[in-house]
Amino acid sequence: MINWLKRLAALSTVALVAACGGSDDPTPNIVGIAKTQANLSILVEAVVAADLATTLSGPGPFTVFAPTNDAFAALLTELGISKAALLADKPLLTKVLTYHVVSGKVLKAQVPVNMPIKTVEGETFTVSSAFVITDQRGRTANIIATDVAASNGVVHVIDKVILPAP
Repeated sequence: MINWLKRLAALSTVALVAACGGSDDPTPNIVGIAKTQANLSILVEAVVAADLATTLSGPGPFTVFAPTNDAFAALLTELGISKAALLADKPLLTKVLTYHVVSGKVLKAQVPVNMPIKTVEGETFTVSSAFVITDQRGRTANIIATDVAASNGVVHVIDKVILPAP
């Protein structure tokens, strides 16, 4: 009876760890990575406001081109709106955020240079050999940090919010 109880306790522990998302991989998922970076706090707010946190915490893999807080501040100035107004416009926010996500894990060395890269939003952007992104509006963003590993993909940090076609 004691052996049976020990086995049941061990199985319960394994089931509990699995249910909580625990694994041998201590690397956080994409949302977890963003939450640990102070310069990505507005991105985290935006992901939550757009109801994308669950998706970007899922198995993926995803590649996220993550704009910094300064990038969002510049966008707000460019658009002439407040952060609250941006976060309240869920359809626009979802369109813009999903334009920053590519299916699959694309490391810096695998980024197709000067070729269209399709986003989960459905449109494309290109990356030059100098690792500068050009969006559908001809705006550019520099990739300032690459290959930040996540359990469900990779994050590349960018200095400007890229935008799909109007």
